[in-house]
Amino acid sequence: MRIGMMVDMYKPHVSGITNHVALTKQVLEGLGHKVFVFTFGDEEYDDDELYVVRSPGMPLDQGTGFHLSFRYSSAAQKKIQSMDIVHVHHLYLSGPLTLRYCKPRGIPIVFTNHTRYDLYAQYYLPHVPDFISTTFLQAYLPAFCQQCDLVIAPSEGIAQVMQELGVASPIKVIPNGIDLTPYKHPSPPVSRADVGLPKEATVLMYVGRLSAEKNLTFLLRAFFGVAIARPEVVLVLVGDGPERDNLHDQVKYSSLEDKVKFLGEVDYASIPGYLALADIFVTASQTEVHPLSLIEAMACGVPPLGIASPGIEDTITDDEDGFLSPPDIAAFTAKLMQLVMEPETRRRLAEKTRTSVKMYDIHRIVPLLLAEYERLIKETAHRKQGWSGLRQRLRNLLWS
Repeated sequence: MRIGMMVDMYKPHVSGITNHVALTKQVLEGLGHKVFVFTFGDEEYDDDELYVVRSPGMPLDQGTGFHLSFRYSSAAQKKIQSMDIVHVHHLYLSGPLTLRYCKPRGIPIVFTNHTRYDLYAQYYLPHVPDFISTTFLQAYLPAFCQQCDLVIAPSEGIAQVMQELGVASPIKVIPNGIDLTPYKHPSPPVSRADVGLPKEATVLMYVGRLSAEKNLTFLLRAFFGVAIARPEVVLVLVGDGPERDNLHDQVKYSSLEDKVKFLGEVDYASIPGYLALADIFVTASQTEVHPLSLIEAMACGVPPLGIASPGIEDTITDDEDGFLSPPDIAAFTAKLMQLVMEPETRRRLAEKTRTSVKMYDIHRIVPLLLAEYERLIKETAHRKQGWSGLRQRLRNLLWS
């Protein structure tokens, strides 16, 4: 099978979508399929994998790696036409281009909604009134989904959000998969001394992009309340992004310089080793579709705390394999304090986390995707045969 993965951004850009596509591609190729990634920009980037097809794009923001383009190159267009099926992972660039090049040729199109587009507009289009961005999304998303042969949501909560935005197409829930193996046995392990952490510290860890939609100012405010009462607690932020300087300023203003460590962006393969340092994983984000870093922490046996919201509450079962909090600073701080003060509670939750994440095993998820791909290809072939037969009968009638 020849499968096209359609993404607006790919390596060296770091994101959950990039990691998901790369891992899914690797597993599919291990099963004998040929997987092509179609993306924009970074044409000089030296890919460490085969079949990454890059089209020219105009860089808009060096911090995000986003390149603007309204067409694929001629070589990419020709390659796309040879696909048996294509899978769209970004809505606004890859989505309409995929419809343009694949729909007329009868190539089945799958779309996975990885992003809370309704919420991201608040952070990245701050001067556009909410009702305008929401109205546009309510017009565009349902119409796009209607043109696809299969629409996937990574969680039940996101499927519901899509339906509330007007998507009437059937939505199949298939989680994004992760490779659990490196999280069960992190290698090489990272020691606390390696990153300047006291051996006796209670380590809270966030892994992800340092950006406004991740609600990290809220997280720092909650941590401030805990750090005053519990001097042994340290917060470690792994990742980088446009909010880094603002967060540094907030830490300095709160006199938490010795309590908050910014480790910056680390190689994705090293993440299991860093997560193994943590006693508690913390996130205050309410914009998640499929919280990859949270699932990875659970795979390491680290109990998480998150805010009850789509994506997060689809992943954490409160007081079973983690804690959920309402989006209230006092409630979040209280839950965090409880986890810090109760090592036995952390151990109880940690015992369940490794079991909970088995449903996200990439080797369970890829066969689910493959079954859908094969079904769509077969249905498309039947439709083509039906149209071919109808055309032949019409010719026979005209010439008889």
